[in-house]
Amino acid sequence: MDLSATGEPVVTQADPQVHVGIDLQQGTLVLTRGGTDFAAYHARVEFASPQEQPWTAQEVKFSAKAPDGQSVALKVDLLNDACDGPRDGIPEAIWKVVALAATSAGDVGITYAPPAP
Repeated sequence: MDLSATGEPVVTQADPQVHVGIDLQQGTLVLTRGGTDFAAYHARVEFASPQEQPWTAQEVKFSAKAPDGQSVALKVDLLNDACDGPRDGIPEAIWKVVALAATSAGDVGITYAPPAP
């Protein structure tokens, strides 16, 4: 590797965020908007921990295929307008996607050990 680095990186955000991407098996999740079905194949869930509060899911961005085969992006805001709880009317299948993402990231208590030197 032709790169060097020095310093002690410090996170300055008061609202740390983690984005977790998961690939979905084709045909397992269909999103419908305006009467059109979209076959989701990827989801990116954004989790945040504002002011050292417990981690919460804020939004999901889906990559999906339209009936004509074109790729589209669909976003679902998970928090209500006051940002103090889940938005009403979110389909159960979307919460399952959030749970899959949280599980794949160690329930967003992400654990990591750097490689041994």
